[in-house]
Amino acid sequence: MPELPEVETVCRAMAAHLVGRRVTDAWTDGLRLREPLSRTAVRSLVGERIEAARRRAKFLLFPLTSGRTLLVHLGMTGNLVFRTGQNAEPTAHDHVLLDLDQGPPLVYTDPRRFGLFKVLTATGLARSKWLRNLGVEPLSDDFDGNFLHTACEGRSRPIKNLLLDGHIVVGVGNIYASEALFGARIRPTTPAGRISRPRMVRLVAEIKAVLQRSIDHGGTTINDYLGSGEGGYFQQELTVYGRAGEGCLVCDKPITNKVLSGRSTFYCTTCQH
Repeated sequence: MPELPEVETVCRAMAAHLVGRRVTDAWTDGLRLREPLSRTAVRSLVGERIEAARRRAKFLLFPLTSGRTLLVHLGMTGNLVFRTGQNAEPTAHDHVLLDLDQGPPLVYTDPRRFGLFKVLTATGLARSKWLRNLGVEPLSDDFDGNFLHTACEGRSRPIKNLLLDGHIVVGVGNIYASEALFGARIRPTTPAGRISRPRMVRLVAEIKAVLQRSIDHGGTTINDYLGSGEGGYFQQELTVYGRAGEGCLVCDKPITNKVLSGRSTFYCTTCQH
């Protein structure tokens, strides 16, 4: 599943190559994604110009000249790619194609069809169930050690689970939670309410650092995610995630894999406490 760094990578690619383009034609196969894919809504994009590319949590928002917004979520296997180069040939998983006044067409592709592709009015965007009640952005100044310590006060849930709670902080994701907790030397199973403020400060710093490093490397490219068509390289720098049984990079003891709330969690029982 694309996580925040992967979505940010796509957002930056769209900001560089899509913003300012006008849609000259639009096609969709109409197959249902997470919600029905409206042929009428997709066709209504013809004549619209893409004004900006933004990210909120793992959603991509593209404001249009009409005042509406194109809202996209990549789901587990979705992507936005330009129909050029290694992506030049159509696939069975192409669900939306937008011809543009300049450059190659833009395609939304999604093999497992868990994503979203919606055109919303300003009112619809403000009321969208997908955007309501989202937590703080992890790379923003609002997300700091004091915020996380306060949010976790009195909580008995494992800290790893709290980091994946999108009502508290958005987009940290399973991979990056494991990596940040290792960097902060905090065991993922530790009850969140027992972690001191200074340790929360360090944890937040690690979260920001690991996310920024991954963005700089183009994401992790775990499993199905293909980024902008080029692989991300952060996977080569993972310290604990996916390394069960391998030696810890600090103490050489085997990395442990434990399932927390249905998610694989990797940590070192010696270095993290």
